[in-house]
Amino acid sequence: MTATHVKRAFKFRFYPTDAQAAELSRTFGCVRLVYNKALAARTEAWTMRQERVNYNATSAMLTEWKKTEELAFLTEVSSVPLQQALRHLQGAFSNFWTKRAKYPTFKSKKKSRKSAEYTTSAFRYRDGKLTLAKMTDPLDIMWSRPLPEGRSPSTVTLSQDAAGRWFVSLLCDDRPSMPAPANAAVGIDAGITSLVTLSTGEKITNPKHERADRERLARAQSELARKAKGSNNRAKARRKVARVHAKIADRRRDFLHKLTTRLVRENQTVVIEDLTVRNMLKNHTLARAISDASWSELRTMLEYKCAWYGRELITVDRWFPSSRLCSACGVIRDKMPLNVRGWECGCGAVHDRDVNAARNILAAGLAAAACGDGVRPQRSTPGGRASVKQEVVPPPRTRAAAQPRG
Repeated sequence: MTATHVKRAFKFRFYPTDAQAAELSRTFGCVRLVYNKALAARTEAWTMRQERVNYNATSAMLTEWKKTEELAFLTEVSSVPLQQALRHLQGAFSNFWTKRAKYPTFKSKKKSRKSAEYTTSAFRYRDGKLTLAKMTDPLDIMWSRPLPEGRSPSTVTLSQDAAGRWFVSLLCDDRPSMPAPANAAVGIDAGITSLVTLSTGEKITNPKHERADRERLARAQSELARKAKGSNNRAKARRKVARVHAKIADRRRDFLHKLTTRLVRENQTVVIEDLTVRNMLKNHTLARAISDASWSELRTMLEYKCAWYGRELITVDRWFPSSRLCSACGVIRDKMPLNVRGWECGCGAVHDRDVNAARNILAAGLAAAACGDGVRPQRSTPGGRASVKQEVVPPPRTRAAAQPRG
């Protein structure tokens, strides 16, 4: 079964030479500078004159900046990443004007992501070797997997994380394919002890990657706190903390990729809950455990993988009482505290809390998909649909039944 044509990024780690690292560091700094100056110019134009400055105007500004003595160093790096920075700023403003995002903010030298984007005119890809503009030697890339056969990258993005590691992301045309599964569907209930519980009764244990390295992380952060601000020792300690965080994030991402790929491979329909993780993080007792579970990243992976491989992802309403509803008779309990992990319904059915919730999520999602219920304004789900699961509502009383008896 072949999915639709998609743009797919392939990310690899690479090891630059000293000259390449210096060139890329200069490029990152110039990209940040151009982005911030263009943002300041657009902000001033709108604040002072109510004027919207577009990409073409900022591109002309960049040409003038390069002619000044103060900013002549901008000519020393490739012009393509600088132009791409202006295009990214244009996209940020477009999202702001259409109310899809907040007003763009300035890039910070210490906190913002270090990256630069190159288009086809600024790099050469031949025989598995990638050479960037302003460089003579190809990058030493660790090719952990091949690019799609017969495809060449259309865009290359170079980045460096807080731990000092270098990465290159190559955007290619692809048609990801996966064998069609049996006509199977699965409901997923997210949790903390069990990362996900499936409607089949299977529970996937939460690896709790952050907890496994919590002591090591605390020790590294303690060492960082004792270092003098601005010193070289503090910079080394900061990178040590970043390496611990990177190790945690890498293991978590790897686990989620394997889990979501398996769910998409084995099922044609996947039903999940529309959880508001941002609000749930306000619970300070569970915030750290919820962050470590990374439910948002789990959902994001399911969304794009379902879209890639032609699966259907159904999202049910967050207010549906999946844990309190008996999957056997449909009776809803009034309360269900978090410490109650199993319960018995009046009909005699004995439920595991999470398995019962997953089964209710699956049943409601399939019912909504079959009858085509209304859609509430929720997070968009590429390749799927958002569904509102309806609670069991008693039938309305007739007028005669509503009248008081004499």
